[in-house]
Amino acid sequence: MRTLDQASDTELIRAFQDGDAAAFETLIYRYKDKIFSSILFFVKDSYLAEDLFQDVFIKIIDTLKNKRYTEEGKFLPWALRISHNLCVDYFRKVKRTPAIRTSDNKDIFEILQISEEGPDSKIMQGQSHERVRRMLDLLPEEQREIIVLRHFANMSFKEIATITNCSINTALGRMRYGLINLRKMMIEKQIAL
Repeated sequence: MRTLDQASDTELIRAFQDGDAAAFETLIYRYKDKIFSSILFFVKDSYLAEDLFQDVFIKIIDTLKNKRYTEEGKFLPWALRISHNLCVDYFRKVKRTPAIRTSDNKDIFEILQISEEGPDSKIMQGQSHERVRRMLDLLPEEQREIIVLRHFANMSFKEIATITNCSINTALGRMRYGLINLRKMMIEKQIAL
């Protein structure tokens, strides 16, 4: 018998539906960073992101336990779509847009792993991340969203299209225009990374 770490998403879901809580823990551990990162990108507040992250998994548990999950083999895009929808619902409820920075002054780049090089490298990398973050904040929301999902959540364009409810060509176009706009900003402001 294969261990839980070797099991596919579908196998873990079936095991959880059959009462194996450890199977669900394995599934959470497998995707928690990507799901939390996508939520944090949208809400820009780590405390709110943690709350919404828990809501996402409550909704996932409810759907799986009631055997309403029908997207076999597509767990991550499905979970990311749930997280995206909960973020949108949250902002509709409070009728405001997300803040630029979190309450504790953190951003998406703090989720990235920093290499174990010397302090100079860490400082330079942090400065580069800050420059990129500031430029990303200047992009239209649709372009920024695609770039973050592609480069920081490592999602495919098919997954991005599903989550953002647009076609793959639209996602590709937004990515292209976003990168063009970033290059223009770098040239205009003479920014080197």
